[in-house]
Amino acid sequence: MIIPDVTNMFFSSLARGIDDVATMYKYNIILANSDENSQKEVQVLNTLLAKQVDGLIYMGHEISDEVRAEFSRSKTPIVLAGSVDPDEQVGSVNIDYVEAVKAATTKLIEDGNKQVALITGPMRQPINGQYRLKGYKQALDAAGIAYDESLVFETEYSYNAGMAAFKQMQKIGATAAVVGDDELAVGVLDGAVDAGVSIPDDFELITSNNTKLTEMARPQLTSIDQPLYDIGAVAMRLLTKMMNKEDIDAKTVMLGFDITERNSTK
Repeated sequence: MIIPDVTNMFFSSLARGIDDVATMYKYNIILANSDENSQKEVQVLNTLLAKQVDGLIYMGHEISDEVRAEFSRSKTPIVLAGSVDPDEQVGSVNIDYVEAVKAATTKLIEDGNKQVALITGPMRQPINGQYRLKGYKQALDAAGIAYDESLVFETEYSYNAGMAAFKQMQKIGATAAVVGDDELAVGVLDGAVDAGVSIPDDFELITSNNTKLTEMARPQLTSIDQPLYDIGAVAMRLLTKMMNKEDIDAKTVMLGFDITERNSTK
């Protein structure tokens, strides 16, 4: 299992589901951290393949060309968990990120917000540039609101990046935001609170992963609810089918999502 950041609750929640199903089928897990570094990902990938692992679960926000080349060379079955492959060459389990962000943005627009920001990771990552951005634009389009590039923030998935993003949003008058990561969202929330902004009266916020952080924050965060444990469990089950050469209905498995409303929205 290759994980980009073991400290991120999104990935650790996926890993829990993977590990439970692996144990059920009597497989041992080797966990490797890639630090979201493409060179390290290739190195880690080659190390695991050299150990003749039976299968590989890859988690990460993007598949670099170098990693994709290693995937193509390898005969080892590979499944993505909570990651997307726009080319659909590799098996994957995730949710419909376009529809999820569209639903979250629509909710904020229906609450009366005309200046809704999208804060997420780099747009070179397909999950952001091709999926989340598309859902965001579709929601704006359906509401008759013009797309404004200055309301889209590309940043790293960290608390401090969220704090900095809020300061920028204040300058351009954004009154709500859809955020692509929970730690990033807590940073935005605290940035607002530190600035004396009332949540949700003066600023609304919807995050994306519904990890424990959403309930630990004050006020608690409204979130897109991804079934993280299930994504991991289904990814591992898909991998066991590949490893045992069982029939597979579809290499890309899309699970459902919901919006869990808490106190960061009206």
